[in-house]
Amino acid sequence: MSIAADDTTRLWGLVARELWRKTRQRLRAGAIYRWRYSGRTPERVLIAPPDLRLADPQIALEIYYGRFPLSGHLVETGGQSPFLVEVPNRGWQRSLHGFRWLRHMRAAGTELAAANARALVSDWIAMHGNRIAGTAWEPATTAKRIIAWLQHSSVVLQGAEFAFYRAFLRSLAMQIRYLKSMAREMPNGKDRLRARIALAFAALSLPVPAATLRLATRSLADELERQILPDGGHISRNPMVVLEILADLLPLRHTYANQAEQPPAALINAVDRMLPALRFFRHQDGSLARFNGMGATIHDRIAAILRHDDTGGAPPLHATHSGYERLSMGGTTIIADTGAPPPIDVSNHAHAGCLSFEMSSGRQHYIVNAGVDTYGIAELRPLARATAAHSTITINDTSSASFSHSDRVRGLLGSPMFDGPRSVPSERTDKTGIQGFIARHDGYARRFGLYHEREISLAAGGNIVSGCDRILRGGNAPIRNNGRDDIAIRFHVHPDVQLFRDQKERLVLTGPDLDTWVFTSANVPSEVEESIYFAGLGGPRRSHQIVLSFKASEISEVHWQLSRTRIISRIENDRA
Repeated sequence: MSIAADDTTRLWGLVARELWRKTRQRLRAGAIYRWRYSGRTPERVLIAPPDLRLADPQIALEIYYGRFPLSGHLVETGGQSPFLVEVPNRGWQRSLHGFRWLRHMRAAGTELAAANARALVSDWIAMHGNRIAGTAWEPATTAKRIIAWLQHSSVVLQGAEFAFYRAFLRSLAMQIRYLKSMAREMPNGKDRLRARIALAFAALSLPVPAATLRLATRSLADELERQILPDGGHISRNPMVVLEILADLLPLRHTYANQAEQPPAALINAVDRMLPALRFFRHQDGSLARFNGMGATIHDRIAAILRHDDTGGAPPLHATHSGYERLSMGGTTIIADTGAPPPIDVSNHAHAGCLSFEMSSGRQHYIVNAGVDTYGIAELRPLARATAAHSTITINDTSSASFSHSDRVRGLLGSPMFDGPRSVPSERTDKTGIQGFIARHDGYARRFGLYHEREISLAAGGNIVSGCDRILRGGNAPIRNNGRDDIAIRFHVHPDVQLFRDQKERLVLTGPDLDTWVFTSANVPSEVEESIYFAGLGGPRRSHQIVLSFKASEISEVHWQLSRTRIISRIENDRA
């Protein structure tokens, strides 16, 4: 069986398993199982775990006036309960039912905010508490809600009457039993891990038998060992997932300590590995590199997490298990994707960006990937995931991996990535005064018999980035005459960087109060084309890209270079 056929077989195998999983899930949510979710109501909440996510008292005021800014969309309820408003945006609905916005009420610290939080929780219990259906009871959303209700229980229960207090605890207990039943049926990935985190929070925060805490702890440990890689990355290869999971694991570790319980070794080890991994993906301005589903970065969110990183020192340069390399010298940072795609069942947000790289100088990004518009329209997501949206090579205007467009598959699994690179060998080439790597992938080998090999080095105190892209045939023999062999090497330029040609026809990348870099290519002329940068804080932005186009039958190796010709004082840059 061919590799492509094997991928297709695995994909339809996943579809079959997902159909069966959803069938079991519907049964567990039905009337036959519902009696299992009733039971003893806890007497009290023992502890309210901390929440590291950023909170804004102004948003609490907006919510009081019926304006809900969730998941990148603002919805005005016009005086109605938000749980009665018909909103077609699924992300907004999930954010509403996830209740993470309670943190803004806690930050407000007023009786008015606490009363509003209590009223909204009461609305949810009345409208959805006994009807296990729809977005409100999706297991992933339920896990977020359990964590949020526990973390902000002190606000919700502030000044509460006994009837509401009991109703809150009764609903919380029912949701926990439901999630406990559903967790084993959830698909692989961060949502299943978060469900295990939620159940561990619940076992620590409520009076439960010791056996319940032991089971929750053991299940969490098993899931962490499955999903967190030895270098601290996540099996999805998405830097954002590392940030999101740490935002839950750090408060959980704190809660174990506060309750004088021993956290599992898997939790301690995972946190100790993930914090350096988060620093690995950071550019000097604090934002995360845009790979495999990463969008815009809110810098304060990362800073809040990294306050808990006691390891210090420079970020690691290798992420072997996650499949990334980092070069850093003299204020210049390069982060490159040198790994195979994630497992197909966690590839719904993965990108076909093998051997792409990003480069920053000081606090400014110069060469980037397009990233994703996290809250944007779904129709643009396939464009952002394509190889052409990354700073790497495309062959015959195709991507190095495929995405499922079947309605049946998308309805069950989203849009998983398959038929991508299988072998991506990577090797460091560091020498005295030079950092570098060389990597190769076979994502185009099955269709065109071609391999892409990329070598990048950083030298001269961070002032020179040298690159070489090779198009190879099996056995590393250079291509000569292979029919369809149109090659394009793309370098997407950050929209804040000005791009123009100087008197020597060289491409110059600069801007006010920015370092100046010059791009040159020895044997292929450079062209400038329009591009789009999806990962802007305010949404997609127009940008440009440098493109080197050639035929592999005529040229098998292209050398290019980025040279820094002017350095702005770092102090001046920071002040700007």
